[in-house]
Amino acid sequence: MSTHAPPAVLALIALPESTLDALRKQYTLHHYPDGMPHDVPDAALIRAVVTNGSTGLSDAQMARLPALEIICAFGAGYENVDVAAATRRGIVVTHAPGTNADTVADHAFGMLLALARGYAPLTAAVQQGRWQQSRQARPTLTGATLGIVGMGRIGRLIAARAQGFAMTIGYHGRRAQDDAPGRYYASPEALAAASDFLVIACNGGPETRHLIDRAVLQALGKSGYVVNVSRGSVLDTGALLDALDAGEIAGAGLDVIENEPEVPAALFGHRDVLITPHMAGRSPASWLAQRDALLASLSQHFARTRVDLAVPTA
Repeated sequence: MSTHAPPAVLALIALPESTLDALRKQYTLHHYPDGMPHDVPDAALIRAVVTNGSTGLSDAQMARLPALEIICAFGAGYENVDVAAATRRGIVVTHAPGTNADTVADHAFGMLLALARGYAPLTAAVQQGRWQQSRQARPTLTGATLGIVGMGRIGRLIAARAQGFAMTIGYHGRRAQDDAPGRYYASPEALAAASDFLVIACNGGPETRHLIDRAVLQALGKSGYVVNVSRGSVLDTGALLDALDAGEIAGAGLDVIENEPEVPAALFGHRDVLITPHMAGRSPASWLAQRDALLASLSQHFARTRVDLAVPTA
């Protein structure tokens, strides 16, 4: 391989055109937006992979790329990247923490407002000529209690927005944080029992799989709403459907779901369920920030300087 040839980059996810253009200007780009194909052209020359937390990169996939040096997650999440395998192989893993946090927090809070005030079902009712029949009182956020599962960057931004609505804040995480807003609850069930609205904003992965189960939803109660902007695996979809069918919660807002993009048809039968296609973190501003973080990580790595956004390996 010529020492002057631009490094080959394999992108395994859909990316904004501006990001693709930037990569093409500096690198030899191989783009497969639906994931890693069976045969990767020039697999032996690929030195970088661009992926995300959902698509990830396995040890077996790394083995197919013998020249691989760096794996970049486009966004904060990297839960399906085998970091241990990458470390063993001497491969750097990077991500882009905080680049879309404000956008995700906005989306979560928008879902809270839309669920509480019934924007979607009320619009449908008006379209169907049921103006007078649809003017019953709806819950409001002001003065209500908001439970946040995961008090990281996004959780704190959601809490900041909630404070503008004079909401009482509670949270659950691996540990209490001295500087976190609100009261700490040692279990998600205890948090749900104290909350009118529950927002899931924690990391995905095996440790949090089905953290929000039927018992947590039952604790949230018949007038409670749950919103998930983290990963689909955190909220047990079967338990959610059972709780909705039994009237154990009032509604749900889902930007992520297990086995996405497949959505159980039964969810569409519940008027107070909102579903968006895993795009809570997508905005022009967040895409620009994620692009800049990606390009910086690649540039630093290939310049053999310190990679600021490398994932800790210890």
